[in-house]
Amino acid sequence: MRSTSLLGISLAFACFAHSAAAADIVVEKTDSGVNVKVGDQPFTTYVFQSKVKPILWPIIGPSGKEMTRAWPMREGNPDEKTDHPHQRSFWFTHGEVNGIDFWAETAKVQGKIEHKELVKAEGGKTGTIVTRNEWTGPDGGKVLADERTLRFGADADSRWIDFDITLTALADEVKFGDTKEGSFGLRIAESMRTDRKLGGKIITSEGLEDDKAWGKPAAWVDYHGPVEGETLGIAILNHPSSFRYPTGWHVRTYGLFAANPFGEGDFRGQQVETSHLMKKGESLTFRYRVLFHKGDEKQGKVAEAFAKYAKE
Repeated sequence: MRSTSLLGISLAFACFAHSAAAADIVVEKTDSGVNVKVGDQPFTTYVFQSKVKPILWPIIGPSGKEMTRAWPMREGNPDEKTDHPHQRSFWFTHGEVNGIDFWAETAKVQGKIEHKELVKAEGGKTGTIVTRNEWTGPDGGKVLADERTLRFGADADSRWIDFDITLTALADEVKFGDTKEGSFGLRIAESMRTDRKLGGKIITSEGLEDDKAWGKPAAWVDYHGPVEGETLGIAILNHPSSFRYPTGWHVRTYGLFAANPFGEGDFRGQQVETSHLMKKGESLTFRYRVLFHKGDEKQGKVAEAFAKYAKE
């Protein structure tokens, strides 16, 4: 009986992997966002507005398991820490823009990134979502516009999301402050966290591991660990054309995983001015690929994936 059960599980997993490898990306518009599927299997949902910003949640990896924290979008899992409610699965914000905090959700000077327009939502071999958004202060004043393009792909062993975002100044001057609280982030599945000591590990393209990776520049970082009985990983790749490549990394052993090119003062523990000033109409572009893969960074072929991505 046990052998028969194991055979059934193996066959089901093989069917899942085969359908993922062969299927197109399907996108489905709703009133509150866009659902993305690999064939008939769920991948993620682009949520137009999750409290103060757009996010992606949930994110389902190549073997059908959730790979980012569900709280606070879904409550009730006693294994999930309920800290940092602003760390909502997958997002882009920054902690100090003209003195306004777009990173936290409990700031004294709280900003909001408001979804304005769904420009494109198309499926195919690669799925594409394009949206336009506005960054506004607590008085409703417009600070920034952003246009973000997300592309989705999958094969039998991995799924990936390309995230390109261009920020354009709407205010006369826009200053991105030097703070560790930024910018392109994910909150990984709780079981993968390094500080859980279940096998979770952080490693950078420069070979730095775990807490030694914090604040250091790198072309890519991989965060892998156990998820429901198997090792899965998330790698964020920073494209060479992205602003201030290679970025610094606000990556923590408690599960925060963020690329931040504006945090050198905090990262180095000294007065270093890496803020950036934009005049009205000027733009910045950031480019990342997020790879959801099986195994560790070697099994997931992260270095090879970066070499391919860097040429695109």
